[in-house]
Amino acid sequence: MANFAKPGAPRFSADIYQNEFLPEGAREVNAIVTVTSSGGGTAEGGTSGGPPLPTTEPSDLPPPRAGDARSDTAVVIMVDCSGSMDYPPTKMRNAREATAAAIDTVRDGVSFAVVAGTHKATEIYPGNGGTAVADVHTRAEAREALRRLEAGGGTAIGTWLRLADRLLSSAGAAVRHGILLTDGRNEHEEPEQLSAALEACAGRFTCDARGVGTDWEVKEVTRIASALLGSADIVADPDGLSADFTRMMENAMGKEVADVVLRLWTPRGAEIKFVKQVAPTVEDLTGRRTEAGPRAGDYPTGSWGAESRDYHVCVEVPAAEVGQEMLAGRASLVLSDPDGGIRETLAQGLIRAVWTDDMIATTSINAQVAHYTGQAELAQAIQQGLELRKAGDEGGATAKLGRAVQLASASGNADTAKLLSKVVDVVDAATGTVRLKAKVADADEMTLETRSTKTVRVKK
Repeated sequence: MANFAKPGAPRFSADIYQNEFLPEGAREVNAIVTVTSSGGGTAEGGTSGGPPLPTTEPSDLPPPRAGDARSDTAVVIMVDCSGSMDYPPTKMRNAREATAAAIDTVRDGVSFAVVAGTHKATEIYPGNGGTAVADVHTRAEAREALRRLEAGGGTAIGTWLRLADRLLSSAGAAVRHGILLTDGRNEHEEPEQLSAALEACAGRFTCDARGVGTDWEVKEVTRIASALLGSADIVADPDGLSADFTRMMENAMGKEVADVVLRLWTPRGAEIKFVKQVAPTVEDLTGRRTEAGPRAGDYPTGSWGAESRDYHVCVEVPAAEVGQEMLAGRASLVLSDPDGGIRETLAQGLIRAVWTDDMIATTSINAQVAHYTGQAELAQAIQQGLELRKAGDEGGATAKLGRAVQLASASGNADTAKLLSKVVDVVDAATGTVRLKAKVADADEMTLETRSTKTVRVKK
């Protein structure tokens, strides 16, 4: 492990957990890369300091107030204002209150804006094609502007995302984040339009997505969050929106480093089979590789605050004889330059392969690798089980959800086990013996599906 942090900057470390010993002829090397970011200079409730950043269109921005110190963070809140938000009317009121709570959590100096989303996107605040700089005055103005959030119209989420992208770009901030709330399906634009919007926005900002109530599509919301490297969740009871929005905004305010990638180098003859984030959630990054020079590729990880994440890397190496060893890969955390130029290495770790005839060494599975392999299987079993249940395949659903119960129990994933117990009656968790419940509340099924990728860390 190596750490290359500059003084005053958040410190990154990369730790490699693996069993490097392989039997003769074996080719697959598995490793867990634990990345931890700690420290940094942003204080809670303060600004990140430094001079105000330039914007792409200065004339579109409100004049700075005395004492303004613009931070390197910008956030846009996208609120569903389609007609369904008026059923019941308390839903729209809860959304206004939640947005107000989130605005109150925006740190001084952060650039922010609010967008009303229907079949089109409308900037509610500040309303000048740019963002406002948070202080006591702009937060009060924004709360007053929330009165203009009224339900009516359709749902075209791609337009919301594109407007958020324009607003975030105008702020000139390095850390760019969106918060999106919807209560229904994306029915007023073609699927291809949402896909194009997600492709256009990927890598430009991160976004947390929330579904309120039970009339929205889980795969739609999780797809948005996945593409934009954010979190997805359900708020089944609209009364819980304010608390959830506050937590999301607090998390966004804690991000200090943007555009961090996991760079994997492999020697000649070796190749990456897959790369998955496995904690705090399962996210397959394999298909998001961008080439980064000879035998190296970059995998996006988004923005970082003080946190730790785990990645499962699988490398296929050339077969070798007993006694040989090789560097199977090098994992580096790299900060990408906004202009695509110089990149800064934040931390680094090495993945090794050693061929031996020691049966005990080669058959021992590393605890971290085994744990996260099970967590990834757990997420897949839940998703497949729920799909089979919807399709009417009770036998297949029982088998998959039973396996999920078994994996959740064995790994100590108590939260997922509790969610599973609302969909199946558990006869024996250790063996995965379950019975499907005859009736399951929509909220319980959607919560299990939405949170199926949440994992627990390895027990130390």
